[in-house]
Amino acid sequence: MTLLGIDLGTTAVKALLINESGDTLASATVEYPLSTPRPLWSEQDPADWWRGTTAAIRQVLAKAGVSGRDVRGIGLSGQMHGLTLLDRAGNVLRPAILWNDQRTAAQCDEIVRRAGGPMRTRELIANIPSPSYTAPKILWVREHEPDVYARIAHILLPKDYIRYKLSGAFATEVGDATGMALLDVRHRRWSDEMLALLDIPRKWLPLCAESHEPTAQVSDAAARETGLAAGTPIVGGSGDQPAAAVGLGSVREGIVNVTLGTSGVVFASVEHYPPIRDTAIEVFCHAVPETWFFMGVMLSAGGSLRWHRDVVANGHPGLVAQRDGIEPYDALLSSAAEAPIGAEGLIFLPYLTGERTPHRDSLARGAFVGLTLRHTQAHLARAVIEGISFGLRDSIELMRELGLHVNEVRAAGGGARSAIWRQMLADIFQADITLVNSTEGGAFGVALLAGVGIGLWRDTREACDAVIRVTSRTSPSDDPTVLRRYDEAYARFRELYPALKPIFARLER
Repeated sequence: MTLLGIDLGTTAVKALLINESGDTLASATVEYPLSTPRPLWSEQDPADWWRGTTAAIRQVLAKAGVSGRDVRGIGLSGQMHGLTLLDRAGNVLRPAILWNDQRTAAQCDEIVRRAGGPMRTRELIANIPSPSYTAPKILWVREHEPDVYARIAHILLPKDYIRYKLSGAFATEVGDATGMALLDVRHRRWSDEMLALLDIPRKWLPLCAESHEPTAQVSDAAARETGLAAGTPIVGGSGDQPAAAVGLGSVREGIVNVTLGTSGVVFASVEHYPPIRDTAIEVFCHAVPETWFFMGVMLSAGGSLRWHRDVVANGHPGLVAQRDGIEPYDALLSSAAEAPIGAEGLIFLPYLTGERTPHRDSLARGAFVGLTLRHTQAHLARAVIEGISFGLRDSIELMRELGLHVNEVRAAGGGARSAIWRQMLADIFQADITLVNSTEGGAFGVALLAGVGIGLWRDTREACDAVIRVTSRTSPSDDPTVLRRYDEAYARFRELYPALKPIFARLER
């Protein structure tokens, strides 16, 4: 028996097969293009998603040496927030507008105005919409493409378009639906009041289920295209972030996961719906029933380190091209370890593409502050890595203010492979940093959800307990001087953004 997880990313789709023990049998990845027809726009053709998905499914079945009849359940994950519009016949009306599209700032303000202000908006949908969210995109289409808007019959998120193509069913689940800004997150159902305020017909929205619940079955037509068996159940699945959290076993309060990719994500499960507060932390439905999660997003985490490698360290021996078998990022981290904590007064702000948490400021910019003739490449590398880590700590501190007790931080993404960076994070967060045996991300998480949906495990926590284990643990330093010096450096970091914010705005003008 095998379980199939499909993760529809922004640049590629991944298909993953696991067995009932959680062992990976095979995976396959197929890339597709992304379009930027205008500055700040980001779009994709859903037909490319489907072509990539069918190819990935056939490839993974071939690699694992199994037939579609061996697949007992399917879970779907993918990029969140993207607007996919269909007409009554199920035809796509326009290219999908993606999560990283920035055209809808005015529509975000309009949603808050119609809802009656920020606090009332939070009462209705838990969060203040950003241009990433789906509802502002719907309003944009209504304002700028009325001919398209008049033909809408169905609104789907990206992974749910794959569900539709696999089954003909229109369905989603609560985690991904939260990011539409149309869900009553507290009660885990569509918000009739928000829909009425925005004049969006509820009949356009899909069925909304819990992540482990079966929502559809593979159709005869999709079976012919993919090699799967008709009738195979498809569970709700989840958006990429909660799906990845399931894949790391972050399904209990106190376990936080930090993803060190191009962006940085801090994710924490909470078992009680939190009080409504004015906070930069986002509150979403988790893939575990009656559980929610806090999320903080840093736009340029690993992206800042890559920029440093390509621009600042460019030409420095051993820090750009692979040298003596040492990868460039490992060389940068080793170099950073040669400089003292606080980089002798050098601070880096990692806001190279603006910032989402905690500042919600698209005009925020990166900066080195405190440069002197004494500073070397080692100091620069140290400042960049500390700045990224301090920016992630901002989210953890906001979560602690909301009452979260952090017992353990599970690290994922490329940066998590560095023992140097894990120790730095443990000291800065003052929490254990752990790695787990699962490295397949959202595709693995939704494969587990498929197993729950078909009854292989009783619930998602049992599934995670059965197959996920901690393989490495890094604890904070037992030297109080180390922790005090990081706290002092973090305090200096926190002072910089308020001081520079007015200058960022003037620079943009």
